[in-house]
Amino acid sequence: MTEVEATSAPPAGAGPASPGAAAGESAPGAAGRPVWTWFLGLAALVLVADQLTKAWLTSFLAPGESVRVVDDLLRLVHGQNAGGLFGLLQGQALPFALVSFVVVGLIVGYHARSGRNPYLSVTLGLLLGGALGNLLDRARDGAVTDFIDLPLWPAFNVADMAITAGVITLLLSLELAHQADEDGA
Repeated sequence: MTEVEATSAPPAGAGPASPGAAAGESAPGAAGRPVWTWFLGLAALVLVADQLTKAWLTSFLAPGESVRVVDDLLRLVHGQNAGGLFGLLQGQALPFALVSFVVVGLIVGYHARSGRNPYLSVTLGLLLGGALGNLLDRARDGAVTDFIDLPLWPAFNVADMAITAGVITLLLSLELAHQADEDGA
């Protein structure tokens, strides 16, 4: 009688196995559970910082008012963005709020399936915190409060900075992974 070695298939949706997985190696940073404390902690930190800075600004500036901070290089403004990114599609707060709910769900779902990768947990935590900060504004006020104004750039807020940092770090990680794949090939 011949003995057959049992193998287990990866869970559905786990993605392609790494080349070393067949040899019993695990992908770096992918094995294990996601780092929920970093993910949720950073998202909460971004959300709180975003909402506190917006509350601070609205405590002394009425909508449309501004204050110079550094000559013409930096101003604080009380802007209300009822549209999307960079003020596009004004008056569409409800559709953007609905899209934001979907994005929040996608971020959390992706993190749940990402494995133990602290870098990805931080990246997705930044994205989640920023998305929640702007979603809360849209749900409460029908518009996002923007207050940091730089020359040649639309006004933005802490949530926008977190989203931008999250996107940049995500793109950087994808590029680094691509470079590692090319170096290993």
